[in-house]
Amino acid sequence: MLELLAKRAQSSEPGFSDKYVRWAIVFDSKAGFGGVVELGQPEQNGNRGRRFEKCPEMDRGLLQAGGKSHFLVESANVVALYKVEDADEKITQKHKFFIDMLEEAGRGIPQLTTIARFMKDEDVLQRIRGEMECKKVKPSDKVTFRLDGEFSAEQDYWHGWWRNFHRKLISAGRKPGELGKFRCFVTGELVTPTRTHPKIMGLAAVDGRVSGDVLVGYDKEAFCSYGLKQSFNCAVSVEAAKAYVDGLNELIRSYGQRLAGAMVVHWFKEKLKDEDDPLPWLTGPSEIEELDAQERAKKLLHSLESGERPDLAGNRYYILTMSGAAGRVMVRDWLEGDFAELVRNINGWFDDMQMVWYDGIKIARPPGFISVLQALTRDLNSLPPQLVSKLWRVAIRGEGIPYQIHTQSVTRRRFEIVQDERLDIAGMGLIRAYHLRKYRKEGNKLAEALRPELNKDFPNVAYQAGRLMAALADLQRRALGDVGAGVVQRYYVAASTTPALVLGRLTGNSQHHLNKLDAGLACWYEGKISEIWSNIREPLPRTLTLEEQSLFALGYYHQLASFRAGKSENSKETKEK
Repeated sequence: MLELLAKRAQSSEPGFSDKYVRWAIVFDSKAGFGGVVELGQPEQNGNRGRRFEKCPEMDRGLLQAGGKSHFLVESANVVALYKVEDADEKITQKHKFFIDMLEEAGRGIPQLTTIARFMKDEDVLQRIRGEMECKKVKPSDKVTFRLDGEFSAEQDYWHGWWRNFHRKLISAGRKPGELGKFRCFVTGELVTPTRTHPKIMGLAAVDGRVSGDVLVGYDKEAFCSYGLKQSFNCAVSVEAAKAYVDGLNELIRSYGQRLAGAMVVHWFKEKLKDEDDPLPWLTGPSEIEELDAQERAKKLLHSLESGERPDLAGNRYYILTMSGAAGRVMVRDWLEGDFAELVRNINGWFDDMQMVWYDGIKIARPPGFISVLQALTRDLNSLPPQLVSKLWRVAIRGEGIPYQIHTQSVTRRRFEIVQDERLDIAGMGLIRAYHLRKYRKEGNKLAEALRPELNKDFPNVAYQAGRLMAALADLQRRALGDVGAGVVQRYYVAASTTPALVLGRLTGNSQHHLNKLDAGLACWYEGKISEIWSNIREPLPRTLTLEEQSLFALGYYHQLASFRAGKSENSKETKEK
């Protein structure tokens, strides 16, 4: 994984990094200080500032040693001693180091000589701090310089000096005899490993830190084998560590997608056009596309299997699922495989998740992955990242749905039914997908019979019992209207867990409801109830397992949707007459 990430960052170089900078101190080489300006998009809330692609980056281990700062781009408190108490020796030392670097670099670079001269002037510093106060700059906001209309961070005149300076600092920070050569985990070459690795950014939304999280690092004695501390236990060169971090940061920035409590990034061995990438179709199909996600996936799969797209043959996918955990990157899952297999599995996910719409006439659009997650809980943030990553693996790999996830879905559907809420289509599709994948694994032919819509002949007593419950509930509504706590609210839970004790009695009581209907409608309902009973070819079970309860719910939903379809057809015929 680290090797693949490092290969993505071809232009990566230790000591350099892209950064967002919110403020610039403006100087004119003749007129002096010209103010403090906000960069980026000041009119927007949460403005991050302007992105500079190649800024100087101090090695993290050097910064942790204390007394050092970044070069050219730093926080406002370090650059200008902004809102710093006199007794804050730590920030004062950083400020001095910052100015010293400007002076040293300025010996061969006139532009930096000018900036250093202004920054050493106490009157100028006072004016800068006053301007920052007026602009409501935060002490932690990133600041850089603009001299004579040019941003210093965008120029390359300081690159050579910084490379040498940074290299010397790293060498000086190593203790004599501390390290020998180690085999690099990323490149396989013999290298002197870096003590600390750069941070992964962009995981704050999934329990990461705003300041970043480390992917490789050790701080517990139990992990310090053979006396190797910090990151020496996973030997990686400075160059390779910077490369894999840059590669992952770029993926998070450009393609990272939050799925509840987890962050997912993906890429391919051979770069794809956006329209050929099937992952966005899985995570959130757009309602405004000409073809829905399922149709696009089917077309792509057909073109792969027919040989129409030889450019995609042999391509591979890589998917990383992660979250933050106390300043560290928690890798939840790592997936890689054949591109054609990925498309095939996404097609399988869409097919298995199919469910008839509430009207009983059309098949609902396949739900996005977030919709499936929402079917499991009222609050997406409450879903454990490991559950999210497991369901993601199910969709990508075509695996069976875990029993834990199935349990959550069944429990939520039961709650919706009893509370008379609209049943979640994605949740019903997840129930169907669970059984389909289980049946296929067992070689059970029931997989062919479990359709998205009602199958009157589905040979499962729990499914037929759910149909019966739906028929009795619909009969009551037709006979009595809205009675508040009806047969569903009062008896659904008992009927779905102990059908033998409940459904026979409810069927007997249904005669009172039939008597309130006109003869034709009563005859129709009586025939429907009799038809369902005739499909129950074995005694109703005394109890149903959770899996059987889910089939009960599926039969219940399918039968209600079928009733709605029938009513729609009758209404249509009446209008036509």
